[in-house]
Amino acid sequence: MSTNNATPYEFEVFYDGGCPLCVREIGMLRRWDRRGKIRFTDIDAKDFNAAEVGKSYEELMKQIYGRLPDGTWIQGVEVFRRLYTAVGFGPIVFLSRLPVISQGLDLGYVLFAKNRLKLTGRCNTETCAVKNGSTTVEPLTKTSSSTPRVNATKQ
Repeated sequence: MSTNNATPYEFEVFYDGGCPLCVREIGMLRRWDRRGKIRFTDIDAKDFNAAEVGKSYEELMKQIYGRLPDGTWIQGVEVFRRLYTAVGFGPIVFLSRLPVISQGLDLGYVLFAKNRLKLTGRCNTETCAVKNGSTTVEPLTKTSSSTPRVNATKQ
């Protein structure tokens, strides 16, 4: 599952190991995390079980999630702030909390998260659906065999 449960950590990130862009950023963060403050959990790993962490696979695929050691869940841009603070970029992260910058980052991430599969070249007939003449990305679900399938919920 790509975690080390014996090592104390300050923040756990749940990332999509099937996403090329996500894997690149996580790799960079792993290199910078020399003090082991971050626990990295790949939700795309075959042995990952979302029920064990109290979330559904579909929910974890909609956007990035993080968790504090006390069990508090963090989501969206705040996860990136926590990650970059943990690896020593706190002074720069502070700028991302300024009102206009914060709002822009939040909006940008929401747009990215909704279109992540399409933007990273993972959009196909199984992972994306066409609705009302426009393409929308549907969240993946994980079956018991760990094979992604289309979420059939309607918007």
